[in-house]
Formats: sequence, structure tokens, C-alpha cells
Amino acid sequence: MMQLGQYPPPTHTIAHVSDTHFLGGRRRLYGAVDTDRNLARALEQLERSGSRPSAIVITGDLADLAEPDAYERLRDQLAPVADRMGSRIIWVMGNHDERRPFSSILLGEQPSDAPQDRVHDVDGLRIVALDTSVPGYHHGELSDEQLSWLEGVLAIPAAHGTLLALHHPPLPAVIEIMAIIELQEQQKLADVIRGTDVRGILAGHLHYSTHGSFAGVPVSVASATCYSIDPSGEPDTLLGVDGGQSINLVNVYADNVVHSIVPVGDSPQVAGFSGVMLERLASMTPEERREAFSSKTSTFSVEEAESSSGS
Repeated sequence: MMQLGQYPPPTHTIAHVSDTHFLGGRRRLYGAVDTDRNLARALEQLERSGSRPSAIVITGDLADLAEPDAYERLRDQLAPVADRMGSRIIWVMGNHDERRPFSSILLGEQPSDAPQDRVHDVDGLRIVALDTSVPGYHHGELSDEQLSWLEGVLAIPAAHGTLLALHHPPLPAVIEIMAIIELQEQQKLADVIRGTDVRGILAGHLHYSTHGSFAGVPVSVASATCYSIDPSGEPDTLLGVDGGQSINLVNVYADNVVHSIVPVGDSPQVAGFSGVMLERLASMTPEERREAFSSKTSTFSVEEAESSSGS
């Protein structure tokens, strides 16, 4: 990775995807949303970017009705992309998922009704997948047994710290109706993670991108790839739209975690610079680079743009 500033490359890059909501038989969600194509577009963009994420974390609601065919199709669509990028897939349960097909099809284990909590060591970065689903309901919970298990996991710090991945975000919902199906008794989770090596919480469920903090830990909610919910809708409404889908890129540094939203879909390009320009900047000293690209009187950018366009 080219380094033009004061920060070294991240120690880890994680692709954070959420709420794919696949249906069996490749049916369209609500008869309108092509969930398969939306995810394919997101993965195409991720692969095209040259990013090589250490892991792809999918924070729940993988299949809308928990149909085996939907899980199989999702797995088969994602696996070859992950293989090409050298990425591990980390599956997380959501309220639309069911534990038995989730555990057997996606994890390759015996079907189980137990909470699907897992610990993943990604080159020294610990990612804990927490199952906040409640069988038969859409709100989220963590049992005392799960919290005790998590406390034991976090008792020993990981080399690069820990990210928690769960479906229901421990944040206030700006769309009030979503509060009915939020994570219950959040203070219990706060008591477990406060003061540990947890550096970030990745979540989904809301179908819009949002950020906050919980027990002193940053929380990042990725929007859905299926459809998004518009936070600017009229008061006391819930507005789902086939637009605004996105995924997140999570860059982990020694003392920081940076979350970037990546909109799904190609937009018209109106400006930009070529790789040749970046190579020229990289060949300069820091002082020359600053003068060429930062100075308002520099003609470097204009000359490069004209050269790239053939003018």
C-alpha cells in the first residue's frame, strides 16, 4: 500500500457487510428487490478496489426466511470472492436467521439450537461473533450464560485487541419503532466489555448506516445490501427504499479503528487522478509532495489532469 502521509498501513482491513436477506428460489424481496444482484455489485466493487480484507464479517439477517436454499446461495456467492481476496468469512446470526440451518449450512456443523457464538483469531485481531437472536422474535437478547462466556473470552487480551460482531446494535434507534426490536438489557453487555480490549462493535439490523459509542467503545452499524431504511422519512413512519445500500470498510491501526462507508452501485465519475500521478507523488520527498499537492498556487494537479485526458 502506498504511504503518502504520516500513518502506516492498517494492521487489518475488515469488510463489514450486513442484512443480505436472501430468499429461497432467488425470489425478489417484497417482489421488487434483487438481493442477489445487490450483494454481487457490492462484492464486485470490493474486489475491484484491490482491497484484500483479512475477513468479511456479515452481521446477520443473512436469509429473510431462513430457507436452506437461501443460505446455500449466499454461501456459494460469497465463498469464491473471499477465496480470491484471501478473506475469511465470519457469519453472524440475525433475527431473521434460524440457528439450525445457520449452523449446518454456513458453519458446516451439526444442526444446533444453541446460541451461535464464536471466537475468530484473524492474525492476532480477535473477532467475537455474538448471537443476539431470540427464537420466534425479532428483538435481541444476550443470556446470562452468553455474557459469562464472553467475560471469560475477554479475560485474556488479544494481540491486536477485539472487535465484537453482533446483529442488534447497542445504540438508540433514531427511528422510534425500531426501539421495540432493539437489544434488551444492554447495561449487562456494557458491564462485561467496559475496561476490556474491545476496540469496536460491528452491527447491522437497522438498515441504515449509523455510529455511536457504548460503554466507551465505538459502535459502527453497516447499512443493508438488500434495501435501506430512510432516516429522513416523515415522523412516525418506517420507509424502506431500494436505494442507499452500502457496506463498510474497517481499517484497524495500532491505536485507532477507522470505519468507511462504501455505497453500492456505480456513479458517474466527475473528477479524479490516475495511478501515474500517485506514483509521481510517491517518488517525491514529503516537502516536495506537500508543495506539489497542497499549495494553492501549484499547477501539478492541473498538469496531471490534462496529461491523463490527453489534452
